[in-house]
Amino acid sequence: MTELAYDRRGSGPPLVLIHGLGSHRQVWTPILDEAAKTHDVIALDLPGFGESPLWEPAPHAGSVAHLADQVGSFLDRLGITDPQVAGSSLGGGIALELGRRGRARTVTAFAPIGFWTGAGRRWCQSVVTAARVVAGRLDTRLPAIMASPAGRAAFCSLFYARPGRLDPAGAVSAARALAAAPGFTAARDAFGDLTPWGYERTTHPVTIAWGTRDAVLPFPQSRRARTLLPDARHVTLTGCGHLPFADDPAACLVVINERSR
Repeated sequence: MTELAYDRRGSGPPLVLIHGLGSHRQVWTPILDEAAKTHDVIALDLPGFGESPLWEPAPHAGSVAHLADQVGSFLDRLGITDPQVAGSSLGGGIALELGRRGRARTVTAFAPIGFWTGAGRRWCQSVVTAARVVAGRLDTRLPAIMASPAGRAAFCSLFYARPGRLDPAGAVSAARALAAAPGFTAARDAFGDLTPWGYERTTHPVTIAWGTRDAVLPFPQSRRARTLLPDARHVTLTGCGHLPFADDPAACLVVINERSR
């Protein structure tokens, strides 16, 4: 059983935040302070990402199902039952799986994985892998690159529609987290085993939110999500990228909070 690194703040109903492939819990920083005004917010690092150690050997390690097992055990250890869960990309898939299992009171998934064609899946895997390789090669130069709006635009526009809004130090930290994550390869490769139709069995309220300028899981995938999850609430985040929390934190908070009422 893997111990997970996490930040916890605020009070109120529990809200669990789950990051995506190659990311870390700090991706939620733009919304944390406001969310903590109304919720007991727990932002975690998935096993093998951020500051969490790699999972112990297990069948299907790195898959959505396996990572949902790890998050479920983590919540059990904290004594958290029936939380709101919000996830981004891979984390969105995990959030949907927790909802399907009855482990979430509500689910909010920002551009969740799995609503792709084979070509869309391969695109996602390849572009995020390329970003990881570049981040590793440029490690010592990252502070200088991220110090300028032009540098952040060149490096971060794959993930953000408005990279100039990023905190330079946070952008460096995110790039290094992507480059260093030991859980990256197994989780990326497990994408090929994901079948989104299983999400249809989710019984709790679900919101799917998608940025119109998403370059990792492009916005047209949201149409497939609408077809496969017709009972979910579907929200368009106009002008936002794959990680909309820095692009438009207020809109992301509205998406999460409206489902909590």
